[in-house]
Amino acid sequence: MKLKTLLMGAAAATALSPAMALAEAHEGERGRDGQLNIIYWQAPSTLNPFLSGGTKEVESASLVIEPLVRFDENGEMVPWLAESIPTVENGGVSEDLTTITWTLKEGVMWSDGTPLTAEDAVFTWEYCTHPEGGCAQASYFDGVSSVEAMDDRTIKVTFNAPKPFPYTAFVGSESPIIQKAQFADCLGARAPECTDANFGPIGTGPYKVAEFRPNDVITFEANEMFREEGKPAFATVTFKGGGDATAAMRAVCETGEFDYAWNLQIDPTVRADMIESGGMCTEVVAFGTSVERLHLNQTNPSADLGEARSTVEAGPHPFLTDPIVGQAMSMAIDRQLLVDIGYGSGGTVTCNVLPAPPAYASTANDDCKVQDIEGAKALLDENGIVDSDGDGIREYEGTPLKVLYQTSTNAVRQDTQALIKQWWTELGIEAELRNIDASVFFGGDPSSPDTFQKFYADIEMYTNNFAGVDPEAYMANWRCDEIPGPGTQWQGSNIQRFCMEEYDALVDQMAQTAGLEARAEIAKQMNDMIMQSYSIIPLIHRGGVSAHANSLGGVRMNDWDSEIWNAKDWYRTGE
Repeated sequence: MKLKTLLMGAAAATALSPAMALAEAHEGERGRDGQLNIIYWQAPSTLNPFLSGGTKEVESASLVIEPLVRFDENGEMVPWLAESIPTVENGGVSEDLTTITWTLKEGVMWSDGTPLTAEDAVFTWEYCTHPEGGCAQASYFDGVSSVEAMDDRTIKVTFNAPKPFPYTAFVGSESPIIQKAQFADCLGARAPECTDANFGPIGTGPYKVAEFRPNDVITFEANEMFREEGKPAFATVTFKGGGDATAAMRAVCETGEFDYAWNLQIDPTVRADMIESGGMCTEVVAFGTSVERLHLNQTNPSADLGEARSTVEAGPHPFLTDPIVGQAMSMAIDRQLLVDIGYGSGGTVTCNVLPAPPAYASTANDDCKVQDIEGAKALLDENGIVDSDGDGIREYEGTPLKVLYQTSTNAVRQDTQALIKQWWTELGIEAELRNIDASVFFGGDPSSPDTFQKFYADIEMYTNNFAGVDPEAYMANWRCDEIPGPGTQWQGSNIQRFCMEEYDALVDQMAQTAGLEARAEIAKQMNDMIMQSYSIIPLIHRGGVSAHANSLGGVRMNDWDSEIWNAKDWYRTGE
């Protein structure tokens, strides 16, 4: 199959959409619209997305540092720092699918006035693949054997085997290019120590960092070196973090203090009332691949193990590595009720960690859509997991089924926790609930005991997704070598510590498979392998729900890339 058929419209995206045409109609002098106020109720802890898998870090950084290509609101690739999308047909991808060659746009400058060159891309690859670096986005470079600067504007990426889908390295908001000059002394274990660079990266994007206060607020200024004339429209941006989703929405829709509020994980009735009563905002929703899920720790998180807790060295979890336990816990959950209470139009029930695009969505796990507490009890009974001492809690080989269940602080998530705790109690499983401030939970601080990467609990809940429409890099997140630990500064995408040689083999197989149908089948196999291990229990296919002031124009809600991917095109309408 020809490479260009792997993505619908991959190399297109050259015509102006109506939204882009409208934005052009409002063009003028850079900074003409004054101040833009954005509120993310989860505050960023760094502006280096390579040191955190958190959405808040990736998206705030996307205002500053950029990839070669982004995905638009339809999941189609759009050249960003690259001049065009390489394909076999235009000669940018080799016939044997082992290389892809990118050409940088001419004249792109870093905000410090120095030119972006291919050497910056080479360095970024070296930075993220350093064995001691613990890069949170390392899977984007899977299969890359070298990155070369052929000249100042030409980047050649070589793969160690044919790569039917070569659009991973430097593609999407999670794989941007960082400046070699700024990060040169930050390789490997030194990466977290480079505070100035991590808090104030020099970028090619529409904005530059003026001040960064971790877990609080970021002030951005328009980048005078930005390559597009008259953009951005706003001279300054205040990016406020912290608080909660309800307060964030109120700040846009009722008080008008802010222009954009992200991730409005709020009771849908409250959300609708706030929009109607205030009359100041517009809700925007986009469905991509976001899944609210439970991660079941496959390692032992006992504090008695000291620094070894929740690592491979700690050994397996006393009972969560048995799929029977996870299956029963999953069967007890009424997912539709969780949607109705917490998400409304912003969610649907899912039984997969890979819910979209449709071609990749498995139907093998659909039994989870119907709650079956009695069936879950019978399953545990049949496997000898019973309450032997009459205290209401079942035991697994002598160990009581007691779990610490943690997530970030958010009203919807705490409601979800309470309901799930109740259902598990009916099974004979005791759950202690814990919630952690989102700025800490999703932060990348390797010294904090409360990050989702450290996973000092039995079960944790959050949402994750991937950029673009091809899941190769995303499914590679669960390779054995992606498990976080002290040796990687606690970075790594395999949060639940799942490890199967057969799974790793499928990751390698997908990387070498061309046809869409064949790739979809492999992706489904990988999804099903994780689902049937019950190391992840999916709950809800979440749409991204945000709100913006009626006076803010140019917003194109996107769940395939950074939500604020086109902030360079935002402007004040004058309403």
